[in-house]
Amino acid sequence: MPGLRIQQPDDDATLKDWRYVHNTIIPTHVLSLDDVRERARRHHLEVAYLDDGDGELAGCSTVRPPADETRTATVIARVLAPHRGRGFGQELYARGLDRARELGAEVIETVVLSSNEDGLRFALRHGFVETERYLLPGEDIPWIDLRLSPPVT
Repeated sequence: MPGLRIQQPDDDATLKDWRYVHNTIIPTHVLSLDDVRERARRHHLEVAYLDDGDGELAGCSTVRPPADETRTATVIARVLAPHRGRGFGQELYARGLDRARELGAEVIETVVLSSNEDGLRFALRHGFVETERYLLPGEDIPWIDLRLSPPVT
């Protein structure tokens, strides 16, 4: 079974790949390429490809660095449906968790669109507990904030 080749998006082609995964998994919050460029300046983004010679796009991740006195970082791993159940989400999540710790995170959170049942199951299996459900203005599918329990130390 192929593994993953994971990299930070560093050009328009890889930023578009990150965007494709995000927009496929989060169809209620579609991002433009300019949106993704701006996120890449604020957050640590990675894009994942199958390491099988073809380099098929498999997923992406986001780490929002800790930005307040709570030292809370957000780690999000996304895997396209055809590649789920093969450990790729775990690999992206572990890398994101390591990056968040390197950035000084003491608390780890994630956010999942409630319609993403696979993503919610993944988060719950990995020790996250729900802290809040909410709707963004103009949207009708709730978002779920989750916190890793116990906190990272």
